[in-house]
Amino acid sequence: MAITTERFTALDVFRGMTICFMIIVNAPGSGADVWTPLDHAPWIGFTPTDLVFPSFLFAVGNALSFSKKKFETDAAFIGKIFKRTVIIFLLGYLMYWFPFFHREAGGWAFNPLSHTRIMGVLQRIALCYFFGALIVHYCSQKTAVIISVVLLMGYWIFLLAFGEAGKEYTMLGNAGTKLDIVIMGNAHLYHDKGGPIAFDPEGLLSTLTGIVNVIGGFLAGAFIQRKGKNYESVARLFMAGVLLIATALFWAQFFPIAKKLWTSSFSLLTIGIDLLLLGFLIFTIEIKKIQRGTNFFLTFGRNSLAIYLLSELLLTVFQTIWVGPKLSFYDWINQVFYQRVFPGAFGTLVFAICYMMLCWLVAYVLDKRKIYIKI
Repeated sequence: MAITTERFTALDVFRGMTICFMIIVNAPGSGADVWTPLDHAPWIGFTPTDLVFPSFLFAVGNALSFSKKKFETDAAFIGKIFKRTVIIFLLGYLMYWFPFFHREAGGWAFNPLSHTRIMGVLQRIALCYFFGALIVHYCSQKTAVIISVVLLMGYWIFLLAFGEAGKEYTMLGNAGTKLDIVIMGNAHLYHDKGGPIAFDPEGLLSTLTGIVNVIGGFLAGAFIQRKGKNYESVARLFMAGVLLIATALFWAQFFPIAKKLWTSSFSLLTIGIDLLLLGFLIFTIEIKKIQRGTNFFLTFGRNSLAIYLLSELLLTVFQTIWVGPKLSFYDWINQVFYQRVFPGAFGTLVFAICYMMLCWLVAYVLDKRKIYIKI
């Protein structure tokens, strides 16, 4: 694995921006329709929100390319990534199980493990990190590209071969959902708003294409280290980004862009956009030295996973605490303040930004005290 002694501020800002927007889109307020750009595409299609999660996986790949620790043996390397994978996966699992109890008529009841979601955002990050790290550590960059192509094509073929005829890209007819139900069971999958339909947008099969986002981030980071902070690097990132976006849009005519299925065209599209964003940040921050406002995002980036985990747990607490009959603190604060002062979708946006700022304040305090939580 490449070892370097230099960090690029643009890459750290990119990671911080990703965490910032992950928090915003995960806390869109209530009492009105969500502001459209903060909502995922209902199924087929693409919105700005759909870019956030794959961008974090892209940032994970960037971090892999900047690994400073040399492993004396393969056993040390495997032990390190396996330990981190298990920790992140378990944190994600516990996050969905939290607060371990729920309200029922007459009191509280324990959340049974038999109905706890197994997969999720942190769980996908863990698995993509694990397999992505193995690939980029043991394989050449050329081989990593070939593996990425195999994963993208293999996922497409699997959906076509094992999905329900004529419904290969639907919620219940796709092969990924069938595989999740067989391996994990209906009760351990995501149920939107507690409904009966089981479908996990972070399912097992679509993790294959998520790994490609990690590899893409690694290749971008390794390229930047090799070529340096210059106009040529930016131009090549832009060209690669445009090429991937064009390829994704062409492929989408046959294999639609869909975040919830994490289709191969979706993976290529998001990597392409991330390359454009990264190129722009390098041009602005590293070449033009325009760094105003970068500290805001760097604060998020220095405790990225810890702050994301905090944001999810705190949100669950807000939704669990009742301030009235069947009225959570989360809904109450939106009703009595945000929807009164900023009615409609704009109020949901204002709440999301305020919630993000609350999490940023925690990150700021940690940063000021030089407390960095490594997960």
